[in-house]
Amino acid sequence: MNKRLLSLAFGAAVAGVVAVSTSASATGAAGAVLTVGSPTGPAVAAGDSLAASLASGTTAKIATTAGGSSGITCNTSSFAATANTNPASPGTATETVTAHTLANCTTNIIGATGVQSITVNNLPYKASVTSGGSLTVSAGTAGPIQTTLKINTILGAITCVYQAGNLTATPANGDNSLTFKDQLFSKTSGPATCPGSGYFSAKYAPVTDVSQGNGLVFVN
Repeated sequence: MNKRLLSLAFGAAVAGVVAVSTSASATGAAGAVLTVGSPTGPAVAAGDSLAASLASGTTAKIATTAGGSSGITCNTSSFAATANTNPASPGTATETVTAHTLANCTTNIIGATGVQSITVNNLPYKASVTSGGSLTVSAGTAGPIQTTLKINTILGAITCVYQAGNLTATPANGDNSLTFKDQLFSKTSGPATCPGSGYFSAKYAPVTDVSQGNGLVFVN
């Protein structure tokens, strides 16, 4: 059942998320944590818009158990972020995750017949990416990382709300990607028919700097 699902908080963040392989400041040319075009290219500048969609041939998944096969699979997902600071490498760049969407989703959760809607709550989120390759997405001032799902079941429609603590992802310069694996979201409200947990996994590539001609973003 193709539905729009989980615009992340299930990532969010991710988001969601997004922002991870690219954050930025206005600092300098080469040598920044985030650069455009190559590891020695110009720095991602403060205020630059960063974006990515799912890597070709991949899907975003929200499993009911870590590494499990039961859950939701989405064929479309993307994120957007704005660079804030981008110091010289080694260091930590920061950004703001402004959007994260998932769509064209199917579910094989027992008893579920489809998804009415998915709302990512409390955006924007904060993100930081460090030299050496790690990205962290955390809650912003609006509240925790959260997603609200309205799911159709054989017993009628249900609303399930999930929250997460910090989310982590791994950037890779080989394909300018950002990978989330089994990021835990826990149910905070909803009937017993809502799964108790969701584990978000997705690979976004390439991450690009929209403000600099959609140049590829590197983490240094």
